[in-house]
Amino acid sequence: MLDRFTSMQVFVKVVQLGSFSAAARALALSPTMVTKHVTTLEDRLGVTLFRRSTRHLSLTEAGRLFLEGSQRILADMEDMELAVSEQRREARGHLRLNAPVSFAIRYVAPYLPEFNRLHPHVSVELGLNDRTVDLIDEGWDLTLRIRKMPSSTLRSRRLATIRMVVCAAPAYLERAGTPSRVEELSQHQCLGYTLSGTNSASRWSFGEKGEKTVPVSGPLSANNGDVLREAALAGEGIVYQPVFVVSEELRTGRLRALTLDLPPVPGPDLHAVYAPGISMSLKIRAMIDYLSQCYTPIPPWEQALMDT
Repeated sequence: MLDRFTSMQVFVKVVQLGSFSAAARALALSPTMVTKHVTTLEDRLGVTLFRRSTRHLSLTEAGRLFLEGSQRILADMEDMELAVSEQRREARGHLRLNAPVSFAIRYVAPYLPEFNRLHPHVSVELGLNDRTVDLIDEGWDLTLRIRKMPSSTLRSRRLATIRMVVCAAPAYLERAGTPSRVEELSQHQCLGYTLSGTNSASRWSFGEKGEKTVPVSGPLSANNGDVLREAALAGEGIVYQPVFVVSEELRTGRLRALTLDLPPVPGPDLHAVYAPGISMSLKIRAMIDYLSQCYTPIPPWEQALMDT
C-alpha cells in the first residue's frame, strides 16, 4: 500500500507542474509510479481528481478541494519539522514587514525595539501602506492585513479581531445632534473611508451580518484613518473606524462613541500573511509569534479603553 503522505506530495507536484511526466522528473520517479500514486488516491477517496485529455490536465471540483487540504497539511508538516529541527537556532537575516499606515504607527513600530532586543540578529524593514501589497512581486516577507482573508495561495495567521466604532467629537454632536438610529446618519455629515472592505465612503453597513445599509455623505472622504480621525476631532462629522484608530481619543473623551439601534458590523481580523514556501523562515516565525504575544489576550487598543 502506497504511503498517503507521499501520494499527497505527488498529487500537489502534478498540479504545480501541470503534467504527470513533469512531476515524475521533478520527484525522480517513473511516470508509472506517479500515475499509480494519483490513481491510489482516487480509489481511496472514491472521486476523480483530474480531468485528463491528451493535451490538457485540469482539476475537478473534488480535486480543487483536495488540493487546498493537501497544501495546508504539507505546509503544516513542513512548519512542524522546521520548528523541531531548528528549535536551538536563532532567527537571522533581514525581514521586510509591511503593514497599514495607522496601525503600524501605533501598534507595530512601538514594539519593534523589544523585538530587536529579543532577536538581535534580525534587522527589520517596516513598510507602511494601506493598499494590499503583493508579497511575492514586491519582495515582502510578511504583511499585516486587516480584512477578511479571501481564499488564496498565501498563508496567514490570525493575530486579533478588530472592533469597529461610530464616533464623533462632542462639539459636532452638540451642534448637529446625536443620532440614535442608523437611518439618521443620512442626515449627518459622515466622513468616509475609501479603502474599506465592508463600508464604502457613501454607504455604511450595520448589524451582525451587515443586514442594514444606509447612504451617507459628508465634506471629506480619505484612504487613511488618521486623516478622518483628525477631521472628526475638528468637528467635521461622524467617523466609522476601527477602534485602534480612535482608542486614545475615546479614552480621553475627545471623541464620543455613538450608541445606535444596530451595532457596527463585526470587525475584520488582523492577519499576519506570508507566502507559501518549502518552510517558514525563523525570522518570519519569530515576528509572527512576537506580535501574537503583543496583541493577546486583550489587544492594547482595547486595553486602553478598559483602563479608563
